Amino acid sequence: MTTPETPNRVVHRNIKTHQSEELSGPAGNRNNVLEEDLKQWQKHAQSVKEKVLEQVQGQLSDLLDKALTESVQSFNQIQPTVNGKTTNKSAPRSQRTDDGKVFVARPSLLDELFEINHIRTIYHMFIAVLLIFCLSTLAVDFIDQGRIVLEFDLLFFAFGKLGTVVWAWAVMFFYTLLVPYLTLMCWGSLYHSFPSKLGLSLGTGLILSVAQTYVLGLFPIFVVVQYQLPPASRFIVILEQIRFLMKSYSFVRETGPVIMRNIPKEGESPRFPTLSSYLYFLFCPTLIYRESYPRNTHIRWKYVGTTTGMILGCLFYAYFILVRLCVPVFRPETKQPFSKRTMVLAVFNSILPGIMLLLLCFFAFLHCWLNLFGELLGFADRMFYKDWWNSTSFANYYRTWNVVVHDWLYQYGYRDFLLLSKRKFRTAAMLSVFIVSAVVHEYALAIGFGFFYPVMFFLFAVFGVVFNFAMNDKRQSPVFNVIMWTSLFLGQGVQVCLYCQEWYAQIHCPRTENSFWEMVTPRSWTCSYQR
Repeated sequence: MTTPETPNRVVHRNIKTHQSEELSGPAGNRNNVLEEDLKQWQKHAQSVKEKVLEQVQGQLSDLLDKALTESVQSFNQIQPTVNGKTTNKSAPRSQRTDDGKVFVARPSLLDELFEINHIRTIYHMFIAVLLIFCLSTLAVDFIDQGRIVLEFDLLFFAFGKLGTVVWAWAVMFFYTLLVPYLTLMCWGSLYHSFPSKLGLSLGTGLILSVAQTYVLGLFPIFVVVQYQLPPASRFIVILEQIRFLMKSYSFVRETGPVIMRNIPKEGESPRFPTLSSYLYFLFCPTLIYRESYPRNTHIRWKYVGTTTGMILGCLFYAYFILVRLCVPVFRPETKQPFSKRTMVLAVFNSILPGIMLLLLCFFAFLHCWLNLFGELLGFADRMFYKDWWNSTSFANYYRTWNVVVHDWLYQYGYRDFLLLSKRKFRTAAMLSVFIVSAVVHEYALAIGFGFFYPVMFFLFAVFGVVFNFAMNDKRQSPVFNVIMWTSLFLGQGVQVCLYCQEWYAQIHCPRTENSFWEMVTPRSWTCSYQR
């Protein structure tokens, strides 16, 4: 890294000139010249400072995080412990304990980047676009109706029946809080004294699996279908269902092996995690259970208020994008006969709203929502994402887009698969994680929208897998970053276009029967409706 230097000849020439002026000119002129030189030097120093900060700011945080993580991991490898006893340092690597993810106190990347004025200006530009959307909506309403109309009917429709959502969430929450915890406590208290440990574990696991299937598997689907919840309310229920399943699995998966390894002394009861630590885990922004996490000493209430305002702003931002850029294109009044030309134009018209919705979902959820809960709960490890926008490979993009979910998939999907296969079939492990992730994404969209149209699954499980192997970490050229962004633009355009077409087709061409093929066949393929 280099910084600009002041040319020495110019400085010496200026000094000589100023010395001659000091000998010949009056004292007032000499002071003016010295003040001008001082101002020029201050400007030069300030410019050097800004350039140095710009070059260092983006690298310093990653370097510190990497060094701290490596130091913690190296310490664990040097002195691993089993049941409180230090193992032999020369033991084979495969026999050493592996604690998985290491939580370290660190801020979110965007919080650091927003301290740079140039990056914050981009954030201000997005706010300006939101204001333009508001003004255009008001202007169109005033021209069409002769008055200013502030109606958010689409927003109220999407979040309707919130009362049903609240009581359904309460049922899932109290079940997740009590049943897995009490089941694990009962199993742990009997495990070391029970004659058949395998039979006890299989029986307990079977009972818990049946309970999970009915309460966290079928119950949310029943609520969504039976009460005909609108889209946003459906997504709340389904996403919370997935979150509770992942959290409860992590709790059992992390706590069970510890209970099995720690044999209590005679007359002592096994050591179990506290209910308060499990309750904290259910709300803190991570899917990996630990009995303790790095904590902050105080809550920044100004940060909480600002983050809450950002979430509301993103909500209205998405509303205006749908109202101004999606509804006018795909509503029945503007429906044109299907052709290749209209389809291609519809996809390209959907690219802008698609990529804006993608960025809004990232910013609203992965940055604002998770940081809000992290701040309220004092959770100090805020690495919910990395610099995915700089990715030159899809492999790196998948790892850095959503670190919270990636950690869970890596910990309990990829690593456990390799553990069961004795570290063989790495490609099969990667493919299985991709398929599971694609199925869960498609499940959430199918239940949320109320129809089955596997666009997300096809893009994720087919193109995503191909790009993951074709554009791997060996691709470092900036050209591949352009390719990645181009693929994201096109993929978002395809999804917004096809899902919007199917949404209106489901409304205007409802199913005539409830057969299986009728339910899984997209209505937009056969629906034809005019003005």
